[in-house]
Amino acid sequence: MVERLESPAAPDASACSAPSGYDQDSLGCLMAAASRGHRVLLAALLAEIDLYPGQDRVLNMLWEHGPQYQNKLATRLGIDMSTMTKTLQRLERSGLISRSPCSSNRRLSIVSTTPKGDALRPRLRAIEAEVYRRLSRGLTPEQVETLCSLLAVVRDNTCREAMCMSPADG
Repeated sequence: MVERLESPAAPDASACSAPSGYDQDSLGCLMAAASRGHRVLLAALLAEIDLYPGQDRVLNMLWEHGPQYQNKLATRLGIDMSTMTKTLQRLERSGLISRSPCSSNRRLSIVSTTPKGDALRPRLRAIEAEVYRRLSRGLTPEQVETLCSLLAVVRDNTCREAMCMSPADG
């Protein structure tokens, strides 16, 4: 299943929308290209099991933490409620999750995986392993560990910055 997909071609340096004379190997340009490449790869592999990027995160969160309120799920994943609603509608139409009203507060929905959703877990794990294999190709285990550590710092820096910005700022 997963092995038959070819790796996407490396993006052309011009794919980074940087001003003329700008360093195509700058941190921002490399982060943007790597992020785009990851998303394209993940989308292609998830399409084989009829999932879209983001739906895998919802399923993983439910498998890890069990049934939970829709709003709590959105908060844990760091996405807004309208995106969460759209994602859950697609997963529900596919029969992978179910939503039921909370017995104590009918305005709240409890989201849980279905047996069909749970059956998808081994295939999703295989895709995650393939994505990891392709992302880490050519790197030693030590380099992967260092890269993950550095990306965690960058993630924390950008998340901290994003939290400080109000919608009017950007």
